[in-house]
Amino acid sequence: MSSLTPANNASSSASTSTSGTTSAAENNETFSLTSSIYNYRWENGRRYHVYRDGEYWCPNDDSANEQLDIGHHVYLMLLDNKLFLAPIPPHPQKVLDVATGTGIWAIDFADQYPSAEVIGTDLSPIQPTSVPPNVFFEIDDAASEWTYPKNSFDFIHVRGLFGSLRDWPAFYHQVMLHLKPGGYFEQLECSCYCHADDDSTPPGHPMRRWGEYFQEAGRRTGKPVDVIDHQYQWLKDAGFENVVEHRFKMPDTSWPKADTEEGKKLKEIGRYRTLEFETGMEGWCLALFTRVLGMSYEEIQLFLAEMRKARRDKRVHGYTRVGVVYGRKPLK
Repeated sequence: MSSLTPANNASSSASTSTSGTTSAAENNETFSLTSSIYNYRWENGRRYHVYRDGEYWCPNDDSANEQLDIGHHVYLMLLDNKLFLAPIPPHPQKVLDVATGTGIWAIDFADQYPSAEVIGTDLSPIQPTSVPPNVFFEIDDAASEWTYPKNSFDFIHVRGLFGSLRDWPAFYHQVMLHLKPGGYFEQLECSCYCHADDDSTPPGHPMRRWGEYFQEAGRRTGKPVDVIDHQYQWLKDAGFENVVEHRFKMPDTSWPKADTEEGKKLKEIGRYRTLEFETGMEGWCLALFTRVLGMSYEEIQLFLAEMRKARRDKRVHGYTRVGVVYGRKPLK
């Protein structure tokens, strides 16, 4: 794993060598790398990362970042205001948040656990600079070889990497190598399909086609989007022990009845999920559907109009499946 920016809270245009001096060549190289990171790709009015161009399918512009922060709030509500479910020790020392996005999970974790040095990695430099002193952000590709010391992390966390990796066993191998013996790994993934227990999304329904399009895009790119259905077994296959999975139904709109405490919670989740979907829907599909499925921008906008109409139909009781899985690295 090769970091392109310093792991600190202030940006820098130069890297410092182990001797404390920096050559002109190193300065020029670092400046070139840093400049290239911010030379974003613009496509169909949306902004995308350029480092490892095309490896991740979502934009990194303001609208996409707003969606990520709304999604963070949705997951907190779904998990009863918990950032994670793994039984980590009370005073973790070193924590890694892979694909940190806006860094909101890493920042919240650092606030909650001041004992921990929290590193967040991502392909895009979209994280804030005013953060707790124990948070550090790096530009990195989780699919590359990691250069952190082996056996160094107490906890490694990842959320929403579906459709982003071709070789999941290799990723879990890296996680296992870099966890301390007894350290925990946790992953949260969603289904791309909208499910309905009452068949209110029949074949051909826009919300059904949404998932089918994503599934086909994942098949063509070799980056599976159905990670939720495999992550439990993949962790076991990778050698993790005490693997546990929790499954949730996340309402896609505010259709649940608020006649019980659980119903009130789910209805509130549905309200925020609606906001998240309206904010993120175009960004989620635009690159995949144009670059991979060959759809035109106009075709996608027509389909999104169908999706918005379908999602406003109160007869549709759709939800997204969410899976949280965690496991421990063996002590020996």
